[in-house]
Amino acid sequence: MSAPPTPSSSPPSRPTVTEREARQVAEAAREQDWRKPSFAKELFLGRFRLDLLHPHPLPADQDVQRGEEFLAKLRDFCETKIDGAVIERDARIPDDVITGLKELGAFGMKIDTKYGGLGLTQVYYNKALALVGSANPAIGALLSAHQSIGVPQPLKMFGTQEQKDTFLPRCARTDISAFLLTEPDVGSDPARLATTAVRDGDGYVLDGVKLWTTNGVVADLLVVMARVPKPEGGKDAAGGMGGITAFVVEAASEGITVENRNAFMGLRGLENGVTRFHRVRVPAANRIGPEGAGLKIALTTLNTGRLSLPAMCVGAGKWCLKIAREWSAVREQWGKPVALHEAVGSKISFIAATTFALEAVLDLSSQMADEDRNDIRIEAALAKLYGSEMACLMADELVQIRGGRGFETAASLEARGERAVPAEQLLRDLRINRIFEGSTEIMHLLIAREAVDAHLSVAGDLIDPDKTLSDKARAGAQAGVFYAKWLPKLVAGPGQLPRSYADFHPSGHPDLSSHLRYAERTARKLARSTFYAMSRWQGRMETKQGFLGRIVDIGAELFAMSAACVRAEHLRVKDDHGREAYQLADAFCRQSRIRVEELFGRLWSNTDDLDRKVVKGVLGGAYEWLEEGVVDPSGTGPWIAEAAPGPSRRENVRRAIG
Repeated sequence: MSAPPTPSSSPPSRPTVTEREARQVAEAAREQDWRKPSFAKELFLGRFRLDLLHPHPLPADQDVQRGEEFLAKLRDFCETKIDGAVIERDARIPDDVITGLKELGAFGMKIDTKYGGLGLTQVYYNKALALVGSANPAIGALLSAHQSIGVPQPLKMFGTQEQKDTFLPRCARTDISAFLLTEPDVGSDPARLATTAVRDGDGYVLDGVKLWTTNGVVADLLVVMARVPKPEGGKDAAGGMGGITAFVVEAASEGITVENRNAFMGLRGLENGVTRFHRVRVPAANRIGPEGAGLKIALTTLNTGRLSLPAMCVGAGKWCLKIAREWSAVREQWGKPVALHEAVGSKISFIAATTFALEAVLDLSSQMADEDRNDIRIEAALAKLYGSEMACLMADELVQIRGGRGFETAASLEARGERAVPAEQLLRDLRINRIFEGSTEIMHLLIAREAVDAHLSVAGDLIDPDKTLSDKARAGAQAGVFYAKWLPKLVAGPGQLPRSYADFHPSGHPDLSSHLRYAERTARKLARSTFYAMSRWQGRMETKQGFLGRIVDIGAELFAMSAACVRAEHLRVKDDHGREAYQLADAFCRQSRIRVEELFGRLWSNTDDLDRKVVKGVLGGAYEWLEEGVVDPSGTGPWIAEAAPGPSRRENVRRAIG
């Protein structure tokens, strides 16, 4: 095969950007319009719109039937064809398992039936991920990366009809896809993206290196984010304007090398690698959307795609509860099962109540995504943030409940004749979820930006140093009108009326109405706190990441409380374990309220300022003496690998499945 043509210009070096420029790139990529209502957006503004959640939305009967039929087949496959211990031992999902999942249609769960997919709803897609993820989390990651952020979802939302006709049937049955954005020196700061796509005739030529390419080792199709150089004059003859752009790329293309299959503390079966592009030819027809729309496509895709991660967190919680129940009923200390000792019982209660709440958040958000009547960008982000954090806590508590056996591997337990319970593996496997698809710290900032959007819309120019005095004057007038109407509404509300939300206090059940009244009052308090902070810090607000993180965490708790109450009432009306659901919702809300009060206390009483001083001292070497007395077992080499464009000097470790 002949070499691809030489691009018309050399790939530029990695862009050098300031913090302000990086923020501007991120701001330009986010969805800026709110065309539909959002419970979470209203919540952060102090408006408790329970009507957007209650009554609980329901799926159509035909969607339920199709979903349940597939779940039955998938359960049988998980129980008979998947051996999680083998995947953990060999650090690889067997080819016959992947082939079997393809034949089952699991790679096309979210793809429309007209393209050969199953056409499942978001609700049942998430149920399937929870199920298969409980068999082995690496399989859940394989299917999720393929459908939630890989080729199918961006094409569903932004692809041309020709692209859908070409690629979706392949993704539904035969091909595995991957999403390539991260680079060795670029994570959540895409303004510094170095992979380039240089225009060349009727196509583009890609050069660069991508890191942590989930599914990249076995993928057939790639979604690649690359920077198209901006043409002179701002626009080329074809109308291209340059910028970060998304492409569908054939993984077997000449010039693509998978240079390494990465290994991690958990998810040992994950097919995650380092992929190098050297003069890779991509037809212009494979570009998704216009030039410069890549980040917006990625972020919009993630709005719903993020729900796949909390789905697997829910599955983990369910398994934690099962093992905790069975083990703590059998294990005795001081004459009674350990579950009946308060120190252990409180952990089991936390696992049960939190699992109920996480499933409530997931199902509610997923059903709202299916109905498409609400904007759920904040809800999905909160579900990802809250699910990943709480699942790790539940897994840690399970390890503690199991004691020494929790720290022991399943293989070791089995070797000495005990049940092979992979509790320590679950803890390792779940840890990545606090980093995947936006770390907890980045999620805090992302959600906080959306939470204060209304304020920035009316008063942003007041704190923007680049705005003129006349701009600031206009912004001041707008802000005066907005706050004159908004602030008085934060003084009083339904949460102060003892009979509000009376539907949530049926006879013979715990009183959930009191928790909803608390949520309504607390939402107003949260909005007042945010306004006070903006008034106090103004333009420096974006640097107060500790404060913003606590604001978001309070909002997450209030959303989870609301979802838990709505789900409990829904199950009561259906006569489906309603009494037990009310008990779990009550327990969760009481636990959550304690966490909320602690977070409010830490809004204004914390060590944030002192921490900044200590950090400066650490970076300046003031405390190096504290590091004495140990040896460093780390190897040699650079902190960040060199990722200069050019031909690969390593063996291609990509492997095709089937």
